[in-house]
Amino acid sequence: MSKSASHPIAPWRRLLAEFVGTALLVTAVVGSGIMATTLSPNDVGLQLLENSVATAFALGTLILTFGPVSGAHFNPVVSAADWFLGRRTRTGLTVRDLAGYVAAQTAGAIAGAILANLMFDLAPVAFSGKDRSAGHLWLGEVVATAGLLLLIFALARSGRAPVVPAAVGAYIGAAYWFTSSTSFANPAVTVGRAFTDTFAGIAPASVPGFIIAQLAGLLVGVGLVLALYPNTVPLVLLGGSKNE
Repeated sequence: MSKSASHPIAPWRRLLAEFVGTALLVTAVVGSGIMATTLSPNDVGLQLLENSVATAFALGTLILTFGPVSGAHFNPVVSAADWFLGRRTRTGLTVRDLAGYVAAQTAGAIAGAILANLMFDLAPVAFSGKDRSAGHLWLGEVVATAGLLLLIFALARSGRAPVVPAAVGAYIGAAYWFTSSTSFANPAVTVGRAFTDTFAGIAPASVPGFIIAQLAGLLVGVGLVLALYPNTVPLVLLGGSKNE
């Protein structure tokens, strides 16, 4: 979430955190995918398990590391939702912040894919040939993205923000398995994963369809947040009730 005005953090530090955090996230996604295919070359299910577990753990630790600096969005749809939901109370990102976050996240995602390629002695840039263009995959991205946003802002608006790192990591790890698309749920990460022709890659031609689906998920997710959590004041805290 956005940083409090009472504890301002220099914009360049916030952008650096978003760049490095997103880069390391994509490095974890791509690198664990490469390692999985190396260790389990004949078992796609085991490869996905290895990839999802590594990604879930990495995401949780990255949120803990960079959250105090930038809010650890690492995701343009999270940043867009933060701007939209906080615009009236001025608690979210500004339009200028949003533009900077999206640029830093996208650049970081590309850098992360290149770093993973280099660590495994592959060409720095190898555009993926893995086609992911299909209606059922786009539907999976709508579901994955909407669910992610609902989780994050439900926790924030109900006073449970401290559990976000574990909850988001768990959600993404699970969504690898219950969505048809293996839950990219992130336009920047989608772009970054086009730069690696490995297990986690996506063909450049498939990127626009995924991003459109993620933006649709953004609309659904924000709509659900507004319907279920219209106020930022907690109504129920950790299982207790307002009347207790």
